[in-house]
Amino acid sequence: MDSSNPGKTKAYSNKRFLNSRDARPLRILAEYIEPNSRFEHYNIDDTIVFMGSARTVSREQAETALSESDAAGGDLESARNKLRLSKYYDAAKELGFRLTMWSKQLPDDHRRFVVCTGGGPGIMEAANRGASEAKGLNVGLSISLPTEEAGSTHITRELSFQFHYFFMRKFWFAYLAKAVVFFPGGFGTLDELFEILTLVQTRKIRKHLPCVLFGTEYWDEIINFDALVRQGSIDAQDLDLLFRTDSVDEAYDFLIRELGEYGIKEPGATL
Repeated sequence: MDSSNPGKTKAYSNKRFLNSRDARPLRILAEYIEPNSRFEHYNIDDTIVFMGSARTVSREQAETALSESDAAGGDLESARNKLRLSKYYDAAKELGFRLTMWSKQLPDDHRRFVVCTGGGPGIMEAANRGASEAKGLNVGLSISLPTEEAGSTHITRELSFQFHYFFMRKFWFAYLAKAVVFFPGGFGTLDELFEILTLVQTRKIRKHLPCVLFGTEYWDEIINFDALVRQGSIDAQDLDLLFRTDSVDEAYDFLIRELGEYGIKEPGATL
């Protein structure tokens, strides 16, 4: 750019303009067009989205941390809690692996039901890792944050995205999803859970979208769905929007049954 004569600089080469408030619509549109181009190039029509805490670690990591805390006189309660929750990392990894193996056997030219996560550590890393170990493509939709961590090395390089706008990231979660699995998580997971439930309940998402709530002990403590029914805030049948389980086998059987009946008949992204 010729800073001495900005009038000779093409608008699409003017970084000052592109990063300005006036160009915000262009940046938002870019977070639709550029991912869409890549998804089309790699024939990604459908995803299985995994949501969950970035703080959950594998059993190996948790056991090492507990040993180190014990030796150093550290926070044993926190270390033991991480070990207790590590079962969800292992479950997400196994489920990501099994669903990827199943999807690779489907007779379709396009890559169907690709594992997709928020691209971070924890549950997201576990699901991407499982899909990678099954030698399948997998997607990471990360977001730029002040406390940003390096993206998972298990994500397919060409399908690793970074978003600035949360709402555009959420769009891509919902738009391609043919199933969503919610593992224990914090504010971000709760936000994503209730947004998806609201879109399905109100039929803003018109496609059949099976949702798994994995970890009944955790979720029963965090959210009292039955109380919402008793208070008249939701209908009893709204609870049927979620399949609750603690079993990888049950989650897997439920998902392939639902995807086999509905998802295979409805290729492509629909809202």
